Amino acid sequence: MSIVLNSLYLIPGQTASWGSWVYIILAVLVAVEGPFATLAGALAASTGYLNPILVFIAAALGNLTADTFWYLLGYFGKMERLYPYLSRLGIKGDYLASLQKDIYTHIHKVLFVAKLTLGFVVPTLIAAGLARVPIKRWFGMLLAAECIWTGGLVLIGYYFGYMIQRIEADLGWISLGGMVVVIGLILYYIIHQRSKLEQEI
Repeated sequence: MSIVLNSLYLIPGQTASWGSWVYIILAVLVAVEGPFATLAGALAASTGYLNPILVFIAAALGNLTADTFWYLLGYFGKMERLYPYLSRLGIKGDYLASLQKDIYTHIHKVLFVAKLTLGFVVPTLIAAGLARVPIKRWFGMLLAAECIWTGGLVLIGYYFGYMIQRIEADLGWISLGGMVVVIGLILYYIIHQRSKLEQEI
């Protein structure tokens, strides 16, 4: 958090002279550092240095830019390259084809949940890219989740800036809890799919 605040270099009078550059810098920091940069921008808005609405827009654009990058990373990769590695774990090509189909069908639901759990949005977007899911199929849901996530962070940082250190710690626990839940759901899905395929065979 201190790195982000130092990067924004918030000094009365100077920040205003930067104009829109400070929001561009904030967007880049959010794309790189994530929620803590958003909280730092909201904290700056709560002290009157930045406009909270522009902080929200900059943070949302930064996050969406990073999300698009992860999707494109998966899109320009090749699922076939993963087969040799996954086969060593007992995951067969038929299962991967079924998984790819499920990702394509349910990406909007999975991505919405993953976005709100912080940690799993990156692998979900890479998986969407690998499955060649069109952007138009998931971007609307991602945008909705982004508004909820970033909007919530900006409101928290703006109205409860004095509790910012406690919020950082709580975010870590919330993220960890969300990751545990998602891992459990993924394991359940894998076990269910494998048993389903074995019954079909």
